[in-house]
Amino acid sequence: MINGIQYPVIPAPRQLRPSGVTVGEPMAKTRSVDAGAGAAPNPAADLAAAGPPVDAGKIATIRAAIADGTYRIDADAIAGRMVDLDLPQPR
Repeated sequence: MINGIQYPVIPAPRQLRPSGVTVGEPMAKTRSVDAGAGAAPNPAADLAAAGPPVDAGKIATIRAAIADGTYRIDADAIAGRMVDLDLPQPR
């Protein structure tokens, strides 16, 4: 009830877009930035462009050891490293 009126008062819809305004093309979601001579170096962008560090030789060695059944899992070393990572180191 508004101001004692027993009927709900619904405001008249109003025009949100002024007349004469047309809908155009949406803006591009991305834009290119020219990294010209005056641009500051960006180490993060350089690392991202280089990709993740991968030792292909080590991966091949481990895959071969797994395939022929000679790869040994050292549970004590894994557990020790997990504890080292979780517990704060004394200063």
